[in-house]
Amino acid sequence: MGHSVLNIGAGGVGPVVAHRCAAWSELFERIVLASRQIYKCEAIAAELSTFIETRLLNADKVNDTFDLIQELRA
Repeated sequence: MGHSVLNIGAGGVGPVVAHRCAAWSELFERIVLASRQIYKCEAIAAELSTFIETRLLNADKVNDTFDLIQELRA
């Protein structure tokens, strides 16, 4: 069974992390990229040959972040 990874942030090192996780797709069964700017997530996902999920998330809103983590754990 593979692992899941939630990558929060599509700026700075976010794209690098997404690319590295995608390169290890045999380890990561589910890759989710979340950011306040969904279009950035979608652009990063389009660059990858491995499917990653994208989500809209303002990580400053702790309850929203918690809810997303709980949703992905289910």
